[in-house]
Amino acid sequence: MKKSIVFFLLISGLSFSQQKNVKVGDLPPKTEDFVFPVISYPDHPNVENKINTFLQVNELEYIPGSSVSPSKLISTGTTSYSNYIYFNSWEKIETPKNILTIGMDGEASGAYPENFAVWKNFDLRTGNFINAEDLFQPNSAKIVEGIIQKGVKKRISDFLIKLKAEKDPTEEVESQIGIYEGCFTDHTLEYLRYFFGKDKLTFVAGRCSNHASRALDELDSHVIEIPYKDLDKHWSPYAKNLVSGSGQINATSFRNKLYKGKIDGKYPITVLITRFYPAEDKSGVSSFNAEYWYDKSKKLIKWDGQMKGNHISIIENDQYDDAKSQWIQRALVEAEMSGTKITGTWEDVKTKKKLTLELEEL
Repeated sequence: MKKSIVFFLLISGLSFSQQKNVKVGDLPPKTEDFVFPVISYPDHPNVENKINTFLQVNELEYIPGSSVSPSKLISTGTTSYSNYIYFNSWEKIETPKNILTIGMDGEASGAYPENFAVWKNFDLRTGNFINAEDLFQPNSAKIVEGIIQKGVKKRISDFLIKLKAEKDPTEEVESQIGIYEGCFTDHTLEYLRYFFGKDKLTFVAGRCSNHASRALDELDSHVIEIPYKDLDKHWSPYAKNLVSGSGQINATSFRNKLYKGKIDGKYPITVLITRFYPAEDKSGVSSFNAEYWYDKSKKLIKWDGQMKGNHISIIENDQYDDAKSQWIQRALVEAEMSGTKITGTWEDVKTKKKLTLELEEL
């Protein structure tokens, strides 16, 4: 164990200096309400492109190279989630060499203004977003979730002891006790924020309070730090190579991947898988959400898909019919996945015309 720790520290020490060619700057136009990161990695332009595309499409619903300002949709409240979004600052966090972690904070305006902090982690060998689910062996994921849940519960329990020790609790304290006694703590990896550090992985679980009672929530978000050395026996092969600085790249899951290809062999498109929901029953059917755009028109189009084995079925909706209270379908996709490639057909619902679809993971 001691040798492995020393080895890791040596690798890590070399790693930080090797990130000197990865630069993070401000995406123009920078304003008081829009301070957003943009990556420069001249040694690996494909990695640079993938990271910037993911960040801008995922956070801003902006396609790089579009004629409008990157901040237009979020600053006018016209994204798919409707809120006005302000990005105030970003930070590049010190990590092992294979990993780029960027923290961002800002404010979302809705019924209640809400400050937020998010972290995005990328594999600098490939440019892929790093999914927490890919970091652990299948039989270890629940164990790691248990470690996180135990840490959250202890934090709440310790604070409850302090609150209940007050001899003449005020109405505010009684309300706090109610918040923490009813707090949801069974967090899963899929819904946890997380970020890599120099020698530890940090998970951030949501707070116990809702918007209306947030002022009473002294604990706020729950930050659980786990040293890499404590996760060594739980890492997946992918994570071991990722964290140690190895150049060996292992396969990862479908979620959050970027694909490039063509429809009908002549219309270039780019696809971003945004969410993936594994099968929860014996049917073996998982589901996912994706967005794609024609490289020429640069307009986001949403896909809702299902996957069973290597077969993929996708619905592309056109518009929402208020009178019928349902989406009107525009196209259907049926395709097969083989390794890093997806091939099949894109069918126009109205005309029944089928066009070929060819995609390959970027």
